[in-house]
Amino acid sequence: MIVLRAADLGDLSLLQSWDEEPHVLESDPNDDWGWETELGRSVDWREQWIAEKDGRPIGFMQIIDPYLEDSHYWGEVSRDVRAIDIWIGNVSDLGKGYGTEMMRLALDRCFLQDHVTSVLIDPLASNVRAHRFYERLGFKFQERRTFGLDDCYVFRLDRADWKRKA
Repeated sequence: MIVLRAADLGDLSLLQSWDEEPHVLESDPNDDWGWETELGRSVDWREQWIAEKDGRPIGFMQIIDPYLEDSHYWGEVSRDVRAIDIWIGNVSDLGKGYGTEMMRLALDRCFLQDHVTSVLIDPLASNVRAHRFYERLGFKFQERRTFGLDDCYVFRLDRADWKRKA
């Protein structure tokens, strides 16, 4: 069973080491997460989680309200949307179903809020494995879009589709 706990400054070295893993760099090559600052900053529009399996950290997730998020990364979005970032930290934990369970936990959190109608995710256009992963969860391709230096596919999961899959 995987549980989520709030990420904090005690996770700094862990997250920095995961950021250097080749599979993480491959999926997120151009972002500087600013862990030293962001882990100590509490904002209403973001949740940052460490996923643990049997008490051992295995991954990171962030759920944001892109309408309120201060960098406006997603551009203009409605108030009823959430966006998720997710990765597995160690390559040895890939392919074990942990990402699926983490996403289900995150999506449950998002859709617990009655006003949330959909969730966005933006894997790199080149990350075909991620595209298939999100499609299996019910996400649908929306558009190809450039975020900073990253060529991404935007996928969307609507509440009705999540309910059908859940």
